Order: sequence, then C-alpha cells, then structure tokens
Amino acid sequence: MMHWIILPIVLPAFLAPFLILAARHHINIQRVISVAGMVVLLAISAGLAIQASDGAVTLYQLSDWAAPFGIVLVADRLSTLMVLLTVLLSLPVLLYAIGSGWDARGRHFHPLFQFQIMGIMGAFLTGDLFNLFVFFEVLLIASYGLMIHSGGTVRLRAGTQYVLFNLLGSTLFLFALGAIYAETGTLNMADLAQRVQLIGADATAGIRVAAVLLLMVFAIKAAVVPLHFWLPSSYAEAPAPVAALFAIMTKVGAYAIIRVYTLIFPPELEAVTGLHGWWLLPAALLSLAVGMIGVLAARRLDRLVAFAVIGSMGMVMVSISLFTPAGIAAALYYIIHSTLAAGALFLITDLVRSGRASLEFSAQPPIAGASLTAALFFVVAIALVGLPPLSGFVGKLLILNAAYDTPQVVWIWAIVLGTSLISLIGFSRAGSVLFWKARSVPPEPEATPAARPPALCFVAVGGLVALLVAHTVFAGPMTGYTAAIAQQLFAPDRYVSTVLDTPGKLSDSSDEAH
Repeated sequence: MMHWIILPIVLPAFLAPFLILAARHHINIQRVISVAGMVVLLAISAGLAIQASDGAVTLYQLSDWAAPFGIVLVADRLSTLMVLLTVLLSLPVLLYAIGSGWDARGRHFHPLFQFQIMGIMGAFLTGDLFNLFVFFEVLLIASYGLMIHSGGTVRLRAGTQYVLFNLLGSTLFLFALGAIYAETGTLNMADLAQRVQLIGADATAGIRVAAVLLLMVFAIKAAVVPLHFWLPSSYAEAPAPVAALFAIMTKVGAYAIIRVYTLIFPPELEAVTGLHGWWLLPAALLSLAVGMIGVLAARRLDRLVAFAVIGSMGMVMVSISLFTPAGIAAALYYIIHSTLAAGALFLITDLVRSGRASLEFSAQPPIAGASLTAALFFVVAIALVGLPPLSGFVGKLLILNAAYDTPQVVWIWAIVLGTSLISLIGFSRAGSVLFWKARSVPPEPEATPAARPPALCFVAVGGLVALLVAHTVFAGPMTGYTAAIAQQLFAPDRYVSTVLDTPGKLSDSSDEAH
C-alpha cells in the first residue's frame, strides 16, 4: 500500500493547526512554514503524477480497511494531474499574498489557506462519494473564512451569499447520496460502477433521480448557468490571492462530473440515457455565452475577470458534455490553461487596484509599474480570449475538433467563435482604458503617488504566466497525456479492480497498483 498518496491531505491538515497553535502571533514564521509546506507538497504531487503517468492506479486504504467498507484514496492519471495543478497554482498565489501583504491584513490567513488546500486535495483523491461530500464541506468552511479575510461590509455580504448558495448545493448532495445508498447499498465509486450496471431497466427511477441531483450539485460547484449566481460577486469581492486560488475551485466541480459520469454513470448506461446531452450541453453553451457577454458588459476589472471565469467554465463544460475521449482530453487541456490564466488575471487585477482609485473602467492617472503590469495583462488576456499563439488558442482548437463529428457541431462552433470575438472586444476595451488612456490623464497635483508593487508580486504573476507559456510550448506532450487520461477514464477496469482488489481484465497490474 502506497502511503505517499495521503500526504497531500495530511500535510496541510497538520500544518494548519500547527500554525494556529505555535505561530499565530508571528506572521513571518507562518510565512516560512506555509511556503516550505507548499514546496514539499509540490515535490510530493510531482512524484505522484510521475508514478501515475504510465497508467498505474495506486490505492491507499485508511486503517487497512478494504473497500467498499473502508475509506480509500485513489491516485490515477486524472487525480494526480489535478493535485499537481492545484499546487502549481497555490504556490505563486501564496507568494503573492506574502509579497502584497494580504496575508497580514486579517487573522489566520495561512491556516485557512492550508485547510483549503487540504479540502481540494481530498476532493481529487477520494474514492468515495460521501468523502467527496466531506471534502466539499471542508472547502466551503475554509473558503468562507478566506473570502471575508480583512473584513468589510461588501465582502461579508458577498461571502454570505456564497455560503448560502453552496449550502443549498450541500443539501442536494446529501439527498443524492441518500438516494444512491438506498438503491445500491454503497457509496464507494468503484463499487457503484459495478452495482449501477446491475440495476434493471424497470427499476431505474431512483438512480436516475440521484444522477440528476448529483449533476446539479456539481454544476453549482462549476458555476454552470443558471446555477452561477454566487460566483460574480463572490470572486470580485474576495481578496485577490483568495480569488486566484478559487480559480481551481470551479474545476473541482468539473472534475467531479468527469469522474462520476465516466465511472459510475457512463453515457452508455441505460439508466441515465440522454442525461448528459439533453441538459449539460445547452447549459454549458449558455454559460459560455453569459460569461463572455458579462465580460463585454462589465464596468469594473474585477467583475470582468469573474465573468471570464464563468465563460471559461462554459468552454470546459461544452467539451465535457460531449462525453467522448476527444472531448474529455480537450477539456482537461483547457482546464489547465483556464486555471492558470484566471489565477494570473486575478492577481493582475490586484496590481491594478494598488495604483488606482478604483477598478472602474474610467481614465485615471497611470499606475506605478504600469508597463510591466500592462505587459502581463496583455499576455494573459490573449490567453483567456484564445488568440494564437498561447494555450487558449490550442485548447479551443481541440474543443472545436472534438465537436466536429457531433450533431451539435454548428451550435458549438458558432457560439465558441462568436463568444471569442465578444471576449476579444471586452478585454481590448479594458486594456485600452486601464493602460492606454491613462497616459493622457495627468496626475493630480496634490495626490501622493502610489508605491510600486513589491517585486515578489511580479515574480508570482510571472510564474503563472511562465507556466502558461510552458503549457503552450509543450502542447504536444500535454495533449498526448490528456488523451491517455481520457482513455483510462473510458476503460475503468484497472481502477475498479485495484480499488476492490478483484481480478479483472488488467489484473496482471495488481502488484504495480499496490
């Protein structure tokens, strides 16, 4: 049994209380421990990803209790990719929070940050639906504390809205789990994959209701229209490093849909016939349209970025809703791109905020460090819009290609290309007002010039931009790897046999898996 799998959960789970108990009055000690923990976590996550790269599925049984009765963690290509992506986003975000001083503007930022990482890692690695719910709740509690970090009435109001909407999702999640357990007697994902297949055609009503409820819950987490209302205000009002970290939060919902609806409720399953395409694809196209129209209509930079997240999630869900190997592979490539790009843009928004009276799209005097900030904004905007040569362009090509042989190809191509044009106009307007027109506005005579942001802030944003560039340069190997992930998802024999320790088509890999 491989014990390394549990470390991405255990390490932040131990660091968080340690920071509260031993270093709550020493911000510098908290910073050192938190960064050191993330560096160690990066090494662990990279090791797990390398181990899973050959297709091995690794199992960890807590207290050595076998599935489906015990709690299990499962590391395969998909889960380890998402774990590694989380760390690659979190480390620059943490460095930015330290460099900008956001972590010192309120209490317990670093412990909450660690608890947040714990919840995200657990959601990606768990092999049980109930524990997926548990880690979702850890996410909710930690994210609420981070969202209202440093206080403020507006931030508290947005945080309350965020919590109430997600509590509704949690309630639906419990109903879905109850329905699934009543129908199957288990909540282990691998066990469910076998038992759901045995349900007769005349007894699918209960499991179909559960599948619909789960899809709604995950759609809330992924901010799919019309279940997206919590996101714009929450992300726009959250502290910049927190909003940047939240770029991975919506991907947890996307991950859950991919995992559950390829393993437990695959498209060919008679009990859920039509569920994927009839509801998910139209909602995804609507999310893409609403998000990019929101980019064009936004009057503030932070709102623009929040709607860009909704639009990018719409793009991801369009590809996922195809439920083909090509569609899932394209979605995974785009998930990496959109996570890094959205995180970088939230941090750039804070760089702009530090030198302007407001984030309104109105001509104001130039900000300190405007040239470098403008260059970073220009690069990330190109990536989010999907213009060549960056990874957004590659990702959109992959999605369009995956949709080419589907009956909905005309709708998908028209909306994807049309919203790309809309987002291009929206980002162009924002950049011209924030950086170009600012040159024509003289500074106020008595105004104190804003200080240039610390170098560490630019280093953090530059790190995310460098990862975007690397994602483009190595697009060939990355698309090959995401295609391998998709193949593994649509052939889950190894996953099921490893978790349940039963002989299967790939039983000869049991030694490798354990």
